[in-house]
Amino acid sequence: MADEKKEKPKEKRAKPNEEKKPDAKAPEAHVPKPAEKPVQAQAPKPAHAEVPKHEAMAETQKVSAMAESRKILPVFSAEKQSHREAMQKPAEKPVAPKAEAKPEPKKKKARKKGARVELARGKRKTSVARAAVREGHGRIRVNSMLTTAMPNRFLREMIEEPLRLAGPEGNSVDVEVKVHGGGESGRAQASRTAIAKALSQYFGENLKKSYEEADKYLLAEDPRRVEPKKYKGRKARARFQKSYR
Repeated sequence: MADEKKEKPKEKRAKPNEEKKPDAKAPEAHVPKPAEKPVQAQAPKPAHAEVPKHEAMAETQKVSAMAESRKILPVFSAEKQSHREAMQKPAEKPVAPKAEAKPEPKKKKARKKGARVELARGKRKTSVARAAVREGHGRIRVNSMLTTAMPNRFLREMIEEPLRLAGPEGNSVDVEVKVHGGGESGRAQASRTAIAKALSQYFGENLKKSYEEADKYLLAEDPRRVEPKKYKGRKARARFQKSYR
């Protein structure tokens, strides 16, 4: 019992911060090192979380100013982009189109060389007619219309009178008349005078004498004109009626 009660030597307690020093005498045991875990790269924090607001606004203003200085073009659609590319390309020299073969104009019927033509003029009131006589078959055209197609028989016979007085020689020529101004009667009388003058030039003095014997106004233009209207009347000589009641 006495032996048990003997006090055991007190062991010094190690402080929590102090590490136990290995004994120099004890052999060092080979302890395997623990495998090192791979260090994961931490994702960078967003800039807006770190940068204060006033600095972020300043950066955005700088970026916009740089964009304007560099003239960053906006994104266009495919059609507009192709148009811009075409405009930026150097202008090509225009190629002259090949001259197409023009259709040849219709050739007018060539008149016989040496064909004789006589021209004459006739007037009546305000109508003026010009006649051309050439070799033909006895036809008369007034403003491109045959006299046989005229509805007024009296005017038709008046125009054909010089050709009838010429006799059988009249069937060997054609007469073409252009007339303008006045009325139907004045145009017919002007055409009659023009045709008679042209035929007398074509056939000679003998026909001219026969015309003078038949009617002097076949060759001489009628100088008479309509008298102009005066004031205080409805015509040249007529006066307005007076009333005494």
